[in-house]
Amino acid sequence: MLTGRALLLDMDGTLVDSHAVVERCWTRWAREKGLDPAEVLAVAHGRQGHATMAALLPDRPAEVNLAENRLLLAQETADTDGIVPVAGAPAFLASLDGAPHALVTSADVALATARMGAAGLPLPQVRVTAEDVRASKPDPEGFLRGASLLGVEPTECIVFEDSEAGIAAGKAAGMRVVGVGSASARFSPDAQVDDLAQVTVTVDDAGIHLSF
Repeated sequence: MLTGRALLLDMDGTLVDSHAVVERCWTRWAREKGLDPAEVLAVAHGRQGHATMAALLPDRPAEVNLAENRLLLAQETADTDGIVPVAGAPAFLASLDGAPHALVTSADVALATARMGAAGLPLPQVRVTAEDVRASKPDPEGFLRGASLLGVEPTECIVFEDSEAGIAAGKAAGMRVVGVGSASARFSPDAQVDDLAQVTVTVDDAGIHLSF
């Protein structure tokens, strides 16, 4: 069991299964650049698009990556085919009603709204999106901002993440991390579940209690 005062939730791969869309968009981008799609996807998960581009094409000017990322975000926002909630996500979010929690995603507002809507999931009232940070995961800025918005110390926050970059960001923020998805175990989270159906949430005056 883990107990905290607030939960910080990633979106893609954690609440929303958007794998099909991400694979389509980034595979197309990789082929346009003459890159191996598998290698691109391994880097892309959890990061903002311009950060992925910078990692893969380090000699390109930042403004080129930012401009290309805007185009890619528009493509991803328009493509919701195949988007579904991660198993257990609707009940998990419902169990947090009234408890401090925030969405912390590398997506921008438009993409987060589109994907959560396509998955039939409510957007948390408190959210940190790409517009709110200067640095992409694995930098901890997004999670630290989420904790600040909720008025909770980082050490009292529990992060839910699926990607290597996201889990690293949560740890760098000094938070405990629950890895979602079997692949997340490779990145040494504090706890790991295959999906959110394996998480039971109890909320009382002592905080948010998670059992797995």
